[in-house]
Amino acid sequence: MATYAVGDLQGCLEPLQCLLERVAFDPAKDRLWLVGDLVNRGPQSLATLRFLYGIRESLVCVLGNHDLHLLAAGRNIERLKKNDTLREILEAPDCADLLEWLRQQKLMHYDEQRDIALVHAGIPPQWSLRKALKCAAEVEEALRDDNRIAPYLDGMYGNDPAKWDNDLKGVTRLRVITNYFTRMRFCTSEGKLDLKSKEGVGTALPGYKPWFTYKERKTKDLKIIFGHWAALEGHCDEPGIFALDTGCVWGGAMTLMNVDTFERLQCQCNDQGHSEPAVAPTLTEQPPASAPR
Repeated sequence: MATYAVGDLQGCLEPLQCLLERVAFDPAKDRLWLVGDLVNRGPQSLATLRFLYGIRESLVCVLGNHDLHLLAAGRNIERLKKNDTLREILEAPDCADLLEWLRQQKLMHYDEQRDIALVHAGIPPQWSLRKALKCAAEVEEALRDDNRIAPYLDGMYGNDPAKWDNDLKGVTRLRVITNYFTRMRFCTSEGKLDLKSKEGVGTALPGYKPWFTYKERKTKDLKIIFGHWAALEGHCDEPGIFALDTGCVWGGAMTLMNVDTFERLQCQCNDQGHSEPAVAPTLTEQPPASAPR
């Protein structure tokens, strides 16, 4: 039995299938961890979601911002944006089943045996593991509650408040939690977010740094697998931090990592999110600086 984690799919099914074939993935015994952003912008959002639904018993999945956007559009199609590739899902005959499965997924997964957390964007420096799991559960409960899901999805959009406060209530509280787990890149040591900067680590505004670089981060001893930040190109020098979004949908590569050995496998993509048959997948070791403690 092997466990693999894969970076943002964003509707790029061919590269995923290329990687799974390369490792002889067997849904009957192997497990696949997904860092979120399963759909949108890529060419096969519906096919990707259907493929994952078909092997759902073999998956551990956390939600990304594009997945939550799909759920919101499922309740209000006017939420769709010009560059979204989600309409085919919303018009599919099996849409209800796919979205029902999606809303049951986590915002954060923690594997106690491996002491590894799986999230889409990250964990803010001021939160402990226990605090992060508790906050993630608040959003997960809202998504699964028929009476609360609509107000949550309508109210999750926006950048304010920019910082966590224990006294936050209702949808405002859930919005901040959502932004930490699904949109965060740069923040202050106290967790104040900059949600506008999206480039590499050297582009932070004064007073802000990548969330994983703070020495006083309360999850410093926790291994964390995340996606979301394509500009990192999979490179992260922080021990125990594993960045897996390598920009497949933007013509980069899709990355698969063995969760136990930290070996990485890549499948090159073209700028339409399809696998490039002329480029063989390559196996690489995780850089020593990112090895677990």
